[in-house]
Amino acid sequence: MSLTQIVRNAFVSRQKDIEKYDNGAEELQIQTLRYLTETAKNTEYGRKHAFCAVKSYEDFADSIPVNTYEELKEDIDRMRHGERDVLWKGSVKWYAKSSGTTNDKSKFIPVSHDGLQHIHYAGGKDVVALYLRNNPKSRLFDGRSLILGGSHSPNYDVADSLVGDLSAILIENINPLANLVRVPKKATALLSDFEIKRDRIARETLNKNVTNISGVPSWMLSVLTRVMELTGKKHLEEVWPNLEVFFHGGVAFTPYRKQYEQLITSPNMHYMETYNASEGFFGIQDDPTDKSMLLMIDYGVFYEFIPMDEFEKENPTIVPLWAVETGKNYAMVISTSCGLWRYIIGDTVSFTSTNPYKFVITGRTKHFINAFGEELIVDNAEKGLAYACEQTGAEVLEYTAAPVFMDDNAKCRHQWLIEFSKEPADIDKFATLLDNKLQEINSDYEAKRYKNITLQHLEIVKARTNLFNDWLKSKGKLGGQHKVPRLSNSRKNIDEMLKMN
Repeated sequence: MSLTQIVRNAFVSRQKDIEKYDNGAEELQIQTLRYLTETAKNTEYGRKHAFCAVKSYEDFADSIPVNTYEELKEDIDRMRHGERDVLWKGSVKWYAKSSGTTNDKSKFIPVSHDGLQHIHYAGGKDVVALYLRNNPKSRLFDGRSLILGGSHSPNYDVADSLVGDLSAILIENINPLANLVRVPKKATALLSDFEIKRDRIARETLNKNVTNISGVPSWMLSVLTRVMELTGKKHLEEVWPNLEVFFHGGVAFTPYRKQYEQLITSPNMHYMETYNASEGFFGIQDDPTDKSMLLMIDYGVFYEFIPMDEFEKENPTIVPLWAVETGKNYAMVISTSCGLWRYIIGDTVSFTSTNPYKFVITGRTKHFINAFGEELIVDNAEKGLAYACEQTGAEVLEYTAAPVFMDDNAKCRHQWLIEFSKEPADIDKFATLLDNKLQEINSDYEAKRYKNITLQHLEIVKARTNLFNDWLKSKGKLGGQHKVPRLSNSRKNIDEMLKMN
């Protein structure tokens, strides 16, 4: 009997619990809300907003404002300096570093012990539970798991407190038993220099029986490319013949699917998407034939949603999970056992089903590019362009930007189409100034640009006069409130403009 057959039995009860999602969503979410407010009622935030008086969802919604990072930043910084019972009970030792806001290069998302165990690790276990349910012939645990992680560093001078990538926090605190089936070794997984890390990971795993891989598609592809370079093999199954699944998340998989299918030709290979953000573990693709994900509703996360057609209103409608409609675009609002209260995460989703609740990620609440995990927002772009113009004397009239997805050598870049009202004397210098400024103000962009490993130097294409107006006119959107989309994960708009250039 294989190890997987033995371990499989440990997941049966959880698989049955998840089946209750079909009809018990409202009850499970009310239980979660009760747990959150009861646990945090004696925190500073809980006392301020009278958690002790919250008896229903309506009480909760009336007592607590909707928050962005800016509203919680001061409290989070106090927690980082060691203060207890601020947003969540006790002290919070770990902080997941995420891309910044308008005012800051980085956000620092608290990860409490409760959140680590009952959100992030719970999600990881459920991924395995659902995969084994769907794949009765799996030999997942008969080999090793290749798990990519980031790095971390000390948090201020607080003892045993860390700040860094969520993946690094997860690896640092993982159950020691998991290390028996995980590669690479911990010291390699937590290296900060990705160029060194990818080489060491490749070398450490060449002769292992890797059955599954987990990570962000762009980073993983870079590692797998190095594996192929070292082995000289054409297909990955020649190196790891028992590889059966890629658990992926972080960025959309569609742009990478073809490259993975060229690299891994085995008919037994599976792909399973997860939605595990710094703020929490929210979704798992429970059906391999359905691209939508199952919303995980019995962790320490309470969900609310703002219809996107009301998002910019001063007092938008906000609904709990049981009031959402399918096919409607919503901004997601979360309250968690990490101390995030009615927090606008910035992602938008659309539900494909409400029995159980299944959804697809539709984008961000603002224009952005996040094709490779860089999370570039319009505010970053505006600041970068302003700096490049200031340094060169150039003037930008209109612009748009989109990703150029990875080629066969795992190379990629951002492509900017810019209409100048006053061109810079040296377009290459302008591009370098813009690229450097974006790295300075966005830590995720900086990380992806590091040594050109994942993201190459950006490209600028000069637009002819009136290109953007002509494009808007062709769409029947010239004038009025219509605007050129500044940043997009899709190449649809920029490709149309390039054809007209």
